[in-house]
Amino acid sequence: MILDGKNPESIAECALLIRAGGIIGLPTETVYGLAADADSAQAVAKIFTAKGRPADHPLIVHVADASGVAHFAEHVPEFATRLIATFWPGPLTLILPRRDGVAKAAAGGQNSIGLRCPSHPVAQALLKALLVDGAQAVPGHQAPGDAINVVASGAVGSARPIWGLAAPSANQFGRVSPTTAAHVQGEFGADLLILDGGPCDVGIESTIVDCTRSVPVLLRPGAITPAQLQAACSQPVILKKELPVHMGQGPRASGTLEAHYAPNAKLRLMDARALQTALDMLGADMDAKGSGQPVIATYSRAILRSASSKVVRRRMPDDAAATAQQLFAVLREFDNQGVKLIWVENPPDAPEWQGVADRLARAAAS
Repeated sequence: MILDGKNPESIAECALLIRAGGIIGLPTETVYGLAADADSAQAVAKIFTAKGRPADHPLIVHVADASGVAHFAEHVPEFATRLIATFWPGPLTLILPRRDGVAKAAAGGQNSIGLRCPSHPVAQALLKALLVDGAQAVPGHQAPGDAINVVASGAVGSARPIWGLAAPSANQFGRVSPTTAAHVQGEFGADLLILDGGPCDVGIESTIVDCTRSVPVLLRPGAITPAQLQAACSQPVILKKELPVHMGQGPRASGTLEAHYAPNAKLRLMDARALQTALDMLGADMDAKGSGQPVIATYSRAILRSASSKVVRRRMPDDAAATAQQLFAVLREFDNQGVKLIWVENPPDAPEWQGVADRLARAAAS
């Protein structure tokens, strides 16, 4: 069931379900998440089961603000504090040493944990409602009145503060992430409560920085570039592939498997010239074979020509942020049209395109 995320009653209803150990669909500025109480192993297990995700693959925990970090993290290095001050709330996840006894299941059993503070107003409203302890709000937070009343009544679940929500992308493991409430419903059906916050503004998952070592290490690119990270924390940000051997592999992180974010159709990356050559070789031959259903979809900045009615063409924006915002929705649209192949023009080799390039490379590897 899709609920209006702007309605306080929707926030209260979802807060009650979370307190009762349930899971919901949650909008963030990056993608929609499948959310549960990060400190409840039983609730987190429902996420892993629903997604078909391995239980040792860590989840990102979403907090209302920087005050939630102390509940989950044992230690926060100075450079991580600077990153939090600069980019939270926003699309940045920090991997930090995990406090013993908290969110072990959400962390995939690791002694580190990924934390992020989403900027989406619906996510913020729910996170703040969950910080209610009985009839008293946690200092510095104001929860919607309806949520306070229903929790204080003791109608369901625990009235303890819930400091964070484990919320991986609300899709089957390894598949295309959802950026609308309808996408989530298409993945999990009408039984799941989903807060509708509209289309996601960023459209790809958060930038992930490992802060468990003496230096910041970029594990997953996103909307925030390495140069922006470096400027904020006043020290070089190392790419994972550039790590010295003696620093080890470090913690596992969400969304960093080689094959991920995959549509049903086979995705292939190529340059604009190769794309046009492939279309020219096909010509109109495909039209004489099989049904009238499209077979190939293209997504490119270059203007492509095709004589076949079985080729669906979609223009990729010249702007990296605009491409990121629509990327997953476009891949889902191609799948809905029943194409078998998706040919995508390689993104430009520029820092602002790294997040898009990363998602496409992982989708192509699946």
